[in-house]
Amino acid sequence: MKERIRELALDAGLINYVDHETPRTYFINGHANIEEVQEFAEFIIRECALICESRPGPGDDVRSRQHCSLQILEHFGVEETP
Repeated sequence: MKERIRELALDAGLINYVDHETPRTYFINGHANIEEVQEFAEFIIRECALICESRPGPGDDVRSRQHCSLQILEHFGVEETP
């Protein structure tokens, strides 16, 4: 599992880890609920929107990147972070 996805899953409460093991052993939280799954998905969607906004392409301008970012958020029904 990629490190950033692992961090997002931990933040959302989808996975846990065993403290006393080195390297850490991660396991899926057996008590995860739909809200935690939704939060995990929203974290990933926001990361995608941030990438769209922060990586200029050839001939890009800030407004087109912001528009792309908003389209991603709107497509998935995710609100912008304050």
